[in-house]
Amino acid sequence: PHSVAEHAVALMMALNRQIVKASARVAQGNYALSGLVGFDMHGKTCGIIGTGLIGRCTAAILLGMGCRVLAYDPFPNQTARDMGIEYVELEELLASSRVISLHCPLTDETRHLINKHTISLLKPGAMIINTSRGGLLDTAAAVEGLDSRKIGALGMDVYEEEGGLFF
Repeated sequence: PHSVAEHAVALMMALNRQIVKASARVAQGNYALSGLVGFDMHGKTCGIIGTGLIGRCTAAILLGMGCRVLAYDPFPNQTARDMGIEYVELEELLASSRVISLHCPLTDETRHLINKHTISLLKPGAMIINTSRGGLLDTAAAVEGLDSRKIGALGMDVYEEEGGLFF
């Protein structure tokens, strides 16, 4: 669970600090910081959807960075509460979190958990990270969310229709 949690946080940091853009600039001899600074994670509210082992490991890293961590899970976990994670309803998590990380299984109930409606509840410019299952996120709705800037950054290593691509 630690490697996936670390990867999720690495995606957050890469998007936040514009690592790919910065690397491309440096390769061109451009060392300007304009547009690359990002925001401090410390003090930000981050949402974790799914508090199994990976979700809790991700939360532990974020707590260590000084983030407030909210969580949504239909089965709240006392271990997570003991870590300092605050359980809230999904709508509150979406509306309150600067960064949201998905760590839940793909079921009939979670398919397209992130959709046009739930995206409309996000804080403007929220970052979404999905290292769980591609089908948790409605791809068309996510593209609309990025175009409208409701989603400020989207980090994924899973895709909605990945079945035939990787396994």
